[in-house]
Amino acid sequence: MVGESDNKDKNESRKIAIILISLVLLVGVAIALILPALGDIIAVHFEPGLGLKSAAVIAFFVTVATLLVFAIASGDGLLGELQFMLAGFFVFFLIFWLMIAWIF
Repeated sequence: MVGESDNKDKNESRKIAIILISLVLLVGVAIALILPALGDIIAVHFEPGLGLKSAAVIAFFVTVATLLVFAIASGDGLLGELQFMLAGFFVFFLIFWLMIAWIF
């Protein structure tokens, strides 16, 4: 009885490991295929430089995406700790906005 559950756990662990490894390989292949096109896009769009207006738009969407990931990963859902999420949003937005404008 105990041996059967150990075998099931090992098989399940192997399946999960195979799925994760194949997912990492798939993402790696996708990144390798998109890099040449992404390089051209970056060269065209970021060559003249980014102003504060463009950086603000990019920072807004990056901040929203980051905080959505944080909210879902925290387990409280999107409304769990709203006051902290709003404060974090403004801090992230300010940091992303100024850093994007400064770097690009």
